[in-house]
Amino acid sequence: MFSFIRPFIFNLDPERAHDLAIKSLKYNFLPSNLFSVPGEEVLNTNLFGKEISNPIGLAAGFDKSAEVYNEIFKIGFGFVEVGTVTPKKQFGNEKPRIFRLEKDKALINRLGFNNDGSEVIRKRIESNIPSSLLGVNIGPNKDTDNMTNDFLKCAEIFFPIGDYITINISSPNTKGLRDFHNEDDLKKLLSKINEIREKSNFKKSFLLKVSPDLDNSQITGIVNLILEYKIDGIILTNTTNKNRENLVDANSKETGGLSGKPIKDLSTEFVKKFYKELKGKIPIIGVGGVDSGESAFEKIAAGASAVQLYTGLIYKGPNIVKEIKKDLIEILKSKGFKNINDAVGSSLN
Repeated sequence: MFSFIRPFIFNLDPERAHDLAIKSLKYNFLPSNLFSVPGEEVLNTNLFGKEISNPIGLAAGFDKSAEVYNEIFKIGFGFVEVGTVTPKKQFGNEKPRIFRLEKDKALINRLGFNNDGSEVIRKRIESNIPSSLLGVNIGPNKDTDNMTNDFLKCAEIFFPIGDYITINISSPNTKGLRDFHNEDDLKKLLSKINEIREKSNFKKSFLLKVSPDLDNSQITGIVNLILEYKIDGIILTNTTNKNRENLVDANSKETGGLSGKPIKDLSTEFVKKFYKELKGKIPIIGVGGVDSGESAFEKIAAGASAVQLYTGLIYKGPNIVKEIKKDLIEILKSKGFKNINDAVGSSLN
């Protein structure tokens, strides 16, 4: 079905196509069993204390303002991450700001955290109880004079609501945000986040989403702080503003964060590095170039407890999750794994 309508969709401006997808999902009356596959119980797992049907999640950036997460669960995703949410509503960067790189099976975006703002999104989630694991990705407003305070405002708002909160320090499209990869800046932020956690009655998980543009010393520093401040998980990785050398599409010259197939191997290497340094102590969510059962399994075997995708959905349509589930089941069977959890980190053993 998607192969027939894809030419029409790809004739539209990418952001207009995205808005159309959100509107279409609001009227998604298709039964969820259309996207189930036989034997998928081998994909059942537990993530951040919640049982989910499979470890395939939708990355932040698609459902930015938490409008359609329950409809997204219906097409087979095991979990969904909404956002990035900022304290105040913001438009984001000037348009055009999303570019397809069809020849490279990639996207470049410089959206800049466009969303409806924390209060509107909080009320939306409260009035529409998630049917599976829901993460909320948070970040600072562009015009803020204190990024740390913006993170704390959002953390306090969404800590009682989301199943997990992702601290997004890695978007390349917000000036100064990646400074939080510096050890001193990150330490100050995580200590403040921990204060919120300690005084709360809610036992929810905090995750950190990091850049793929780090060096080995930065990785070690981040790992040490994750363990020191008992961060519950890490998402590897966000988009990159590097890795342009082998791109062939004319849109490759656009500025912004690159996602999709060109960063698949880079993000998988990060999963391996962090898994080795963390020694499996916390869950890793692998994201970057996931568009098939094989690419999902690569990240799981490298140490990811779960994966996320976004660009793959744009290129392959809503049936992508069903296809990944079918492929993963076959891969597990061929390699002798009884369930998906047995495969985590298996390529490093």
